Amino acid sequence: MEFIADVNSAINDFVWGLPMMVLILGAGIYLSIRCGFPQFAHFGHIMKNTLGKAFEKTDKKEGAVSPFKAMCTALAASIGTGNIAGVGSAIAIGGPGAVFWMWISALLGMCTKFSEVTLAVKFRERDEKGDLVGGPMYYIKNGLGSSWKWLGGVFAVFGALAAFGIGNMTQINTIAGTVNKAISEFTVTSESQQTIIAWVVSIICAVVVAIVLLGGIQRLADVCALLVPVMAVIYIAAALIVIVVNITAIPHAFGAIFKGAFNPAAVAGGLVGVGIKTALTKGVGRGIFSNEAGLGSAPIAHAAADVDHPVKQGIFGVFEVFMDTIVVCTMTALVVLLGVGVENIPYGTEPGAALTIDGFMSVFPGKISATAVAICLALFALSTVLTWSMYGTRCVQFLMGYKASKVYQIIFCLFACIAGAVKLELAWNIADTLNGLMAIPNLLALLLLSPVVIKLTKEYFAGVRIRKRS
Repeated sequence: MEFIADVNSAINDFVWGLPMMVLILGAGIYLSIRCGFPQFAHFGHIMKNTLGKAFEKTDKKEGAVSPFKAMCTALAASIGTGNIAGVGSAIAIGGPGAVFWMWISALLGMCTKFSEVTLAVKFRERDEKGDLVGGPMYYIKNGLGSSWKWLGGVFAVFGALAAFGIGNMTQINTIAGTVNKAISEFTVTSESQQTIIAWVVSIICAVVVAIVLLGGIQRLADVCALLVPVMAVIYIAAALIVIVVNITAIPHAFGAIFKGAFNPAAVAGGLVGVGIKTALTKGVGRGIFSNEAGLGSAPIAHAAADVDHPVKQGIFGVFEVFMDTIVVCTMTALVVLLGVGVENIPYGTEPGAALTIDGFMSVFPGKISATAVAICLALFALSTVLTWSMYGTRCVQFLMGYKASKVYQIIFCLFACIAGAVKLELAWNIADTLNGLMAIPNLLALLLLSPVVIKLTKEYFAGVRIRKRS
């Protein structure tokens, strides 16, 4: 086990290290320049045709889902524990400046995800059930040619394995831990009682996942379209209350973010020895971990959208990153910086969700804060599990066919049954590594297929300008 941990640590240092950060940011910069920075130049159009049409009723084709539901399904996977626990940890290790680099990664990641989603819709297929399927493995095979199918297979292997970790056991384990913490605010529980609670939480989650999987992409999309708006509104509303109560400290918090981005040690004494590299890697790494831009997971959900032009769904990818990182992650960062205080953060530690809970406790009583965070975290994590169950299924379906994917779903639910009651430190680390490894074949495909994205982008927005003039 120690050998496995050491090997994984070495791989992880590369996957989430500076070379990968440069690759992901570089891809974002390249795609943004070549596509004309659509995330900025057409932001009004994007908001009007995503959020502005979120609840429009449309007649969808068989085997497809509405564009909004496809986006909610992808957003369900990206808005998760990283938004609550990951942001606090990034600030504690890299300082408040990590938030600045999180923003930069998101602004560039908007175009990366725009490109991923556009390609997913362009090169999707129909499976034997008639459902639309797509994602990196399909745009690698259909876009680059059959000789590149092996690279799509590499992505699918990493995706199928990562789903057990980052999209299953670690999420459910986090739910169980947070539920136990919330219960402890009301009554003292023994270790055996906490274990029983963890088992119960795990089994309930497994049953919910099984029920949703039985309903296919349609049921998953319906559940996510309900869960995502509700959980986002609850969390943002609670965060806004903390921000308003601490409104006088906002200039100091933003000052720490911008100053800490280039000189972390100047912000707080606990950051002595921490340089720009740490702030950058922690900010970019946690941002990418949260919004998944460049990893290739979200396009699997978006591929099922009922749209007549790939870019019409691509703009939902922009909105997805905007909501996940610019809105939700920023809210968490402000709760921490304002609620806990820039000088009071335990720098050099991995506090996880505890730091965010402390931020809410500055305004809400301990029981209310623990319960509210437990509910939000449970909803975030459960929605992540649901969506990643579909991601893993699609990866196995690409590798071994539809029947094999049903076996995978059964195994996925069995892993969920035990997730809450086992220690998962190594599982977290391995899942983190696999998640990052998915990005390598995906980013390579994005760069090789960038001419297709550029052509489709120019074609679509030229049509938008013509319609405006007419």
